[in-house]
Amino acid sequence: MRNIVILAHVDAGKTTLSEQLLSTAGAIRMVGKVDTGTAHTDRLPIEKRRGISVQSAGAVLRWENEEITLIDTPGHSDFCAETERALSAPDGAVLVMSAVEGVQSRTEALFDALKKAHIPTILFINKQDREGADRDRVLGDVKSFLTEDAVPLWDEEALYAFLAERDDELMEQYLLGESASPEQLKQALIRATHGCEAYPALSGSALKGEGVRELLSAIVDYLPPPAEDRGALAARVFAVTKDEKWGKCAHVRVFSGTMRTRDAMMVDGKEQKITQLRRYTPDGRGEDTPELKAGQIGMVMGWENVRPGMALGDEALLPRPVDESVLSAPTLQVSAAADKGREHALYHAFLELEEEDPLLQVGYDNVRGETVVSVMGDIQLEILTDTLASRFGLNVTFGEPRILYKETVTAPVEGYVAYLAPKPCWAIIQVRIEPMPRGSGIAFSCPLTPKELPIRYQRQIENALPLALRQGVFGYELTDVKITILYGEHHEIHTHPLDFIVALPMAVMDALDKGHNARLEPVMQVDFMLPGENLGRVMSDVEKMRGEVQAVSRTEDERRARMHCLIPMAEMLHYSETLRRLTGGKGGMTLRLHGYQNAPESCTETCPRRSVDPRDTSKYILAARSALEGGIFDR
Repeated sequence: MRNIVILAHVDAGKTTLSEQLLSTAGAIRMVGKVDTGTAHTDRLPIEKRRGISVQSAGAVLRWENEEITLIDTPGHSDFCAETERALSAPDGAVLVMSAVEGVQSRTEALFDALKKAHIPTILFINKQDREGADRDRVLGDVKSFLTEDAVPLWDEEALYAFLAERDDELMEQYLLGESASPEQLKQALIRATHGCEAYPALSGSALKGEGVRELLSAIVDYLPPPAEDRGALAARVFAVTKDEKWGKCAHVRVFSGTMRTRDAMMVDGKEQKITQLRRYTPDGRGEDTPELKAGQIGMVMGWENVRPGMALGDEALLPRPVDESVLSAPTLQVSAAADKGREHALYHAFLELEEEDPLLQVGYDNVRGETVVSVMGDIQLEILTDTLASRFGLNVTFGEPRILYKETVTAPVEGYVAYLAPKPCWAIIQVRIEPMPRGSGIAFSCPLTPKELPIRYQRQIENALPLALRQGVFGYELTDVKITILYGEHHEIHTHPLDFIVALPMAVMDALDKGHNARLEPVMQVDFMLPGENLGRVMSDVEKMRGEVQAVSRTEDERRARMHCLIPMAEMLHYSETLRRLTGGKGGMTLRLHGYQNAPESCTETCPRRSVDPRDTSKYILAARSALEGGIFDR
């Protein structure tokens, strides 16, 4: 059994390659085409119309008596979080590059993600049929920009030399001028590939089916099978989709144990039954199966409270964690408006989409009566517009993107609230908020003894932190602060459940109202891939954008250059178009959130409040008691 993920920079031919793998293995009768909307792994109506992969899609084929489950992922950077989540499912990967364009900006980001996850990878240099294709040049670019451990399977002498440097027995034979047997080379390459010390490279043309059989054999030979079953159940949800017939589908990789239909499992702290299990099929509809065993990937129906990245069973048995904090987080927020009278329908449609993509971070601007969502870029907005129209029958218009800043404090501040009326209620809190270094996140401390404040109320306060910190005085989320509870008081009769959850945001805002607040702007890690002649101009642009060049490298012929930079997001909102014009479409860049830094003093941006401001105590308490529409717990 093999579980693999296929990744590429957009337009490198990834989906076409997936089609050829399925066809060559006999899993499908006819090769689908992206341009005509017939690709088997582009299953959403919008994917068929637009010729762009939006969601990860799985299919199963057999080759050399091995079952191969392949996951085709989106190539566009606006959907990079979807791709990153998919990396929690496979044991191996195929990274596709164009033999003409070679290593592109997104290629490098994908390879870095594979390397960080320690996923053995085969490199496939595609589009050998195109004019200007040169696999040896691309392999040189790979060694310059990605890894020196790339080794061509089409050059036996280079393969022997490469492996001899990493294997003592082969080195001895090599120095003596002796030949190595094909089996010796194969076994040495298997060991090196499994250890991510070698990246076998092949070439071909997915469009013409060239090199596809060799790739299938390389997948079976060099990528690892699933680890042995360790008995206890351990699984990971890597995607959530909605099917018209089956409803919500959780796409799950089982690493250990067995999942069976009708099993009851703890999902997000709630016991839920599996109503149906399905294995992948090439057409995407799947087929019923009574169980999913260790090493298998499939779809689970029946779970309501499920989201991508969720661990099931014994998390200690999972091979790698999914750190949501390092996913390519959105740095833009937009407002969305629907036809009059359909505002609530739009909001609830976005909530459904958020179950599939948690990074949408859906909110509601009570002041303007608009839904707000977080996004990665323009292509995602186009896809959302199309999805809302075709799936929900909603015509939506988006406002201008706004930068998602964050907030912090520059000096310690204290806040106090006595939530005593209208009865019944009783919750008194005194809180201190202190600044911490950039990148620290949130620290919480409650040194009160159970006698001073019962443990159940201390836990309520800690659980209320996300609610209390989601919007500060400027409307942005607070970060890089330490929250300390200095005093807490309850009443044996008048304190009711949730009183301390209601009270904490009022105490926090009372502290923040003292001043010493600062905006933090997102800083992006920007990786440029450029024609060599454009490097100087782009370096100058980076400096004008308050950016910092971290590293620059070139190919040996100086034809291509790579540049790593840190640039404030606010400065480069529209730079992609400038770069396209400057390089004649030959340059590219990928962006990833690096962190936050103090925004310039001239920045006066604010974010609309999603619910009643806790400083407006009367309205806030009414909203908390559901006496006003919206409440305080809405997004």
